[in-house]
Amino acid sequence: MPLREIVEEDLEAILSSKLPWSKFDGATILITGASGFIGSYIVETLLRLDREGADIDVVGLIRDGKRAKRRFGWLERGPKLVIQDVAKPLNLEDVDYIIHAASQASPRYYGLDPVGTLAANVIGTYNLLMLTAKRSLQGFLFISSSEVYGRANGRVNEADYGYLDPLDARSCYAEGKRMGENICVSWFHQHGVPTVIARLFHTYGPGMRADDGRVQADLVADVVAGRDITLKSDGRARRSFCYLADAVSGLFTVLLKGVPGEAYNIGDDRFDLSVRELAEKLAELFPPRKVIMGRPTGPYIRSPVEHICPDISKARALGWSPNTPLDAGLRRTVGSYDELI
Repeated sequence: MPLREIVEEDLEAILSSKLPWSKFDGATILITGASGFIGSYIVETLLRLDREGADIDVVGLIRDGKRAKRRFGWLERGPKLVIQDVAKPLNLEDVDYIIHAASQASPRYYGLDPVGTLAANVIGTYNLLMLTAKRSLQGFLFISSSEVYGRANGRVNEADYGYLDPLDARSCYAEGKRMGENICVSWFHQHGVPTVIARLFHTYGPGMRADDGRVQADLVADVVAGRDITLKSDGRARRSFCYLADAVSGLFTVLLKGVPGEAYNIGDDRFDLSVRELAEKLAELFPPRKVIMGRPTGPYIRSPVEHICPDISKARALGWSPNTPLDAGLRRTVGSYDELI
């Protein structure tokens, strides 16, 4: 199935969620990281809602104008693009909602650019909330990560925490997300800004960059390139894998229905797999391929967490749950990749 058909079906699935979408009617919504993997699906969902009569102004904060034009150039009416780093002082028009999706999220960058990784989550979050000093905001969504749980093992809920070593360069991402969360909670308690937090677990789908560096992208890239599937570890680490459209539906659920000052896990607890099991599933779906052992390359820094899976009871209580079967999600992802690599 062509990429655009897959995306349009995903957008339709997201908008079929029973959410109070009318809250967005006539609103100006700012999305940071708007051309990224998560941010672009959020933008396209809002633009689709606008085409259906919601009269939404979508503003995308980006750093790479060329990438954004490639991502949104096909649209007759795309987002208004603002090209700047979120860690720099911001001077933006009045907005009603902010969705903060800008962050380097791949271990590939933790070693290369720990300062930049921290900046988007800490300074960027601070800068965005400073915009609320002279205006009223209807909602602020901070997209956080399961990395905030540190070395917690097994199934985790929003009250669980694990050890993080602040002297480990890899902690730049997790510590940055933790501080970003606390900034949001502090703004809510001191200034009443309606901030909510979504902790994303491993997410895959159309739009993943082949050179992303995260395990799901690496394995899918091998399939698309016609190679055997190479593991860069022993494959025993266990993660949960959530399809992009389900994750984005969860993010909107948290923004529109979540309790201010609180965090919600967004992931798929049905597919708690080892990395090797995910590789074997791809080999089964897309033969003839075999799974082989390789070695880590480049600046990748291995996670010390052996097993993490989300308890999504809190998000389920808001009415959200992931729906896409693993086989279907992987087929849709691989089917879109020939236009993305």
